[in-house]
Amino acid sequence: MLTIIGCGNLNRSDDAVGVLVAQRLQRYLQQHPLPNVQVFDCGTSGMDVMFQARGSHALILIDASSTGSEPGAVYQVPGEVLERLPEPSFTLHDFRWEHAIAAGRKIFRDQFPREVTVYLIEAENLEFGLELSPSVLLAADRVYQDLVTLLLSVNPDMQKITGYSVN
Repeated sequence: MLTIIGCGNLNRSDDAVGVLVAQRLQRYLQQHPLPNVQVFDCGTSGMDVMFQARGSHALILIDASSTGSEPGAVYQVPGEVLERLPEPSFTLHDFRWEHAIAAGRKIFRDQFPREVTVYLIEAENLEFGLELSPSVLLAADRVYQDLVTLLLSVNPDMQKITGYSVN
């Protein structure tokens, strides 16, 4: 099972990019169902990430980043590079997806995906708002297309159904 999870906050402009890509992939899979592929919008809940990934062989996460790089830059990073255990806290709000990867491996062991890939899209604007900036919108389209290509390579018969070419 491949699980794809989008993270972010729909009310904070470019922070919504992971959620929006996931929602777009969900619509794609409604029209072109693929066995063993599931897509979730986990918003800002790291706990949801941990539980939705359980039982999958591979996990792909999509989220915004804020590193000072060029807005719209896309980074594809192995999950083990970013995973870390959470600091002790009295609230689950502090439990993010990078904590979910580390905790999921400890708690669920063999039932948690070993293969984790994170797509980070550099944000331009993280203020309150409902629109993606143009550079982040273009990056979201590239990540979406990359993931559709990946899905088609895993399920080559879908090319005949969708007409989408991976050449």
